[in-house]
Amino acid sequence: MVPNCPRALFLLLLFLACPESRASQNCLSKQQLLTAIRQLQQLLKGQETRFAEGVRHMKSRLAALQSSVSRAGPDAPSASCPALSAPPDGKKFGSKYLVDHEVHFTCNPGFRLVGPSSVVCLPNGTWTGEQPRCRDISECSSQPCENGGTCVEGTNQYKCICPLGRTGSRCQHQAETAAPEGSEARDSAFSRAPRCAQVERTQHCSCEAGFHLSGAAGDSVCQDVNECELYGQEGRPRLCMHTCMNTPGSYRCACPSGYRTLADGKSCEDVDECASPQHVCPRGTVCINTGGGFQCVSPECPDGSGNVSYVKTSPFQCERNPCPMDSRPCRHMPKTISFHYLSLPSNLKTPITLFRMATASAPGRPGPHRPEERR
Repeated sequence: MVPNCPRALFLLLLFLACPESRASQNCLSKQQLLTAIRQLQQLLKGQETRFAEGVRHMKSRLAALQSSVSRAGPDAPSASCPALSAPPDGKKFGSKYLVDHEVHFTCNPGFRLVGPSSVVCLPNGTWTGEQPRCRDISECSSQPCENGGTCVEGTNQYKCICPLGRTGSRCQHQAETAAPEGSEARDSAFSRAPRCAQVERTQHCSCEAGFHLSGAAGDSVCQDVNECELYGQEGRPRLCMHTCMNTPGSYRCACPSGYRTLADGKSCEDVDECASPQHVCPRGTVCINTGGGFQCVSPECPDGSGNVSYVKTSPFQCERNPCPMDSRPCRHMPKTISFHYLSLPSNLKTPITLFRMATASAPGRPGPHRPEERR
């Protein structure tokens, strides 16, 4: 009879607890110990056999499970909904289309959303609503065009096609048109072919900036807008400082001779010919710049009378010669005469103050005289 496992282990432990160097009545004899060892070896062998059988059985079951899984079909995909795209003239927010995921929609400025602003993916693979679209907001519904103008819808805006004689963003202004003398309206640069488009089965035509539509439907032409006449009317701001010249689709500012156009293209500035080698003043004369030109001058001292005489000390100044001791009239004459030139525009309305003169006080002399005006 093979002792059970606990007893065999007890014997082994008892052996370990009884070293040969110590004699004890509790220790097994040699024969008993050998018998216990053989019994323990048989026990371990049996346990090893049963363990190996368990391992083989586990391997067999794992192999069968692997084979079963390999033969099974592919995994069922996670439930999802069809992909959605952003509507024309709009945006889409959300890139996952799995169950319970949401997708949101918005429209660009000038458009309104038609349909749901958001949809949710259902377990059956469908969305909670149809994909929305963006519809153009009708700017023409308020009839913004005046004086018989035709409203045409555009991208985020509208445009008024004005009838003959009207201009402006809403056809609110009277348009004055003209072409140069001797030119034919339809055969010159002052007329262009219109740009036409089919809008809801109706043809709408428009012109480039600076032109307006003229003529009956089907035979219309883009005629130049004469900005010079339009803004030359009383009460309207002037386009140019001097001369406005109408050009096809626009205008140009011109300055008179002796002036140059400034960077703004509208203002004029006098050209100082005296500061450049353009003037040809003869020797002994001085160049004086005037508006739009120049003059060559040679100031002369006044003729002397009695004991008074003058001498020229500079191109623009004369000095009185010394007076005799007993000549009182000579001392009352101006000691210095200076020449000054003032450039004035023509066609000034009178009366107008051109300049003022005054004398300064000196020690021992009366105060300054009242300024004298020259008109």
